[in-house]
Amino acid sequence: MDGDLLLRDVAVRVLDLLVRDGATLAVAESLTGGLVAAELTSVPGASRVLRGGVTAYATDVKRDVLGVDGTLLAERGAVDPEVARQMAVGIRAVLAAGWGIATTGVAGPDPQDGQPVGTVYMAVSGPHGAEKVAALRLNGDREEIRRESVRSVLELLSGELTGNGRTQDTERNGGT
Repeated sequence: MDGDLLLRDVAVRVLDLLVRDGATLAVAESLTGGLVAAELTSVPGASRVLRGGVTAYATDVKRDVLGVDGTLLAERGAVDPEVARQMAVGIRAVLAAGWGIATTGVAGPDPQDGQPVGTVYMAVSGPHGAEKVAALRLNGDREEIRRESVRSVLELLSGELTGNGRTQDTERNGGT
């Protein structure tokens, strides 16, 4: 199946699950730079559940807008699983959504915060203390890493919404 169609199918599934549950979603993105929100809003009717998103590319935006702990950012950098978790929690609060998802990582071309290209952390935060953080080690070029990150965070959310959250693979080839 074509990668774009597969991504579209995941976005449609997530939106259908949110509508079914009467839930809302907010998105915090770093390495994906708005691609998660763009994929979701490409589906007609997304406005029924999508509250909005923040592209928190800069570290100070993660801290000042999303409420990520400044000491954590100073000590570990922005490419960190706890940063992803705090981004997801923060976007839920900022946009008053039932669910929040977040992506942070290194799409390339250069390493960042001591992390190699292809290192991605994503998180889901939901009602009743539901939280999940996953790490990916992706191969491929910048575009492939970003697209696979979008698909993966939507799959992570889908698993939480269906109660079938699964452990994410730690190695994936981008674009496949």
